[in-house]
Amino acid sequence: MRRVVITGFGTINPVGNNIDDTWNNLIHGKSGISRISNFDINDDYASQIAGEIKDFDPKAHFNRKRLKKIDRYTMLGLVATQQAVDAAKLEDTEFDHNKAGVIISTGIGGMGTFESEAAKLVKRGPKRISPFFIPKMISNIISAEVAIKYDLKGLNFNITSACASANHAIGTAFRSIQYGDADIMVTGGAEASVTPLAVAGFSSMRALSTRNDEPEKACRPFDQERDGFIMAEGAGVLVLEELDHALSRGADIYAEVVGYGATCDAFHITAPAEKGEGGARAIKLALDDAEIEPAKLNYINAHGTSTPLNDKNETIAYKTVFGEHAQNLKINSTKSMIGHTLGAAGAIEAIVCCKTFMEGQIHPTINYENPDPECDLNYVPNESIEMQVDYALSNSLGFGGHNGVVIFKKYK
Repeated sequence: MRRVVITGFGTINPVGNNIDDTWNNLIHGKSGISRISNFDINDDYASQIAGEIKDFDPKAHFNRKRLKKIDRYTMLGLVATQQAVDAAKLEDTEFDHNKAGVIISTGIGGMGTFESEAAKLVKRGPKRISPFFIPKMISNIISAEVAIKYDLKGLNFNITSACASANHAIGTAFRSIQYGDADIMVTGGAEASVTPLAVAGFSSMRALSTRNDEPEKACRPFDQERDGFIMAEGAGVLVLEELDHALSRGADIYAEVVGYGATCDAFHITAPAEKGEGGARAIKLALDDAEIEPAKLNYINAHGTSTPLNDKNETIAYKTVFGEHAQNLKINSTKSMIGHTLGAAGAIEAIVCCKTFMEGQIHPTINYENPDPECDLNYVPNESIEMQVDYALSNSLGFGGHNGVVIFKKYK
């Protein structure tokens, strides 16, 4: 099999509009959760807090004509992609554009566009619907926009599997290069669903935290007082590349992708399988794919949503797979500070794994104050630690029972 490396990455999210700010804030345990400001929030909403991007002016990135044609999730994806492409120096080197593809996922897509156009239909009738409505809303359009901008003519689609979307995108891009279908893949996820309908919908499910008076303390993965996840927006994009191809053009290499596992719980549309059975199988598949013994892995970037069922069952899954070695693992939740970016989460967390290799540090899981007897592993509570990491596992689980696991290796 061909080896696959990461030669670029970029992100925009609630704690940073680029990778340096993101990493600095994560290492220092800074939360990006606050009261919702994207729309008028009131007491009718059970949850009134979210991870929103700060100091982002779309007009600084797109002209007025473009802004009419793209949804916010596409804007965020394009901003993150430009950072990744710049880091990979793709626009400065020659490569076969027919062997370069795009798989950028989203859990929902253009929700803001959907809501505004639906309201327009009700109030003003069908003739007032924007001709850009459909291409702004559909979930594949970010992959298409990236391909058009950078002339990437290889395989191109998106994967929508709820909160596992980005890991499935990365894993599928990894496979595409392994099998020789592509030399370069731009992959990741983008989401902008902090909108009235989405927040109301997740609130009605009782999936969201209602700790509205303490936004920065609301997301508390693995803590006994956790009460739900926090909606967030953001994007993360990576450039994956075949190793010899990357070396031949002198690209910087940030990490290697070595394993991928995907399963389905086939259990319930929202609840995880009992004892994390489906997630455990995905982890085992990824370890087998990477051809490493469980004891070689020492760091996990957890799904860590701060929901009662997820965190308990995720912990059980780790114990099932790693046995006694589970007590040696360092596990953290990026969502404790960023919130849950749904279809973008796995991509942002993959970038965090890369930075963990590069910096020799593991960021904390913040707000871990009340240990839960059922969540009794080392979640790197509240303070970052220095540690050299050789392998990192990124875990993502989605409504519908979708499980996606990617394993990264420090490039040597």
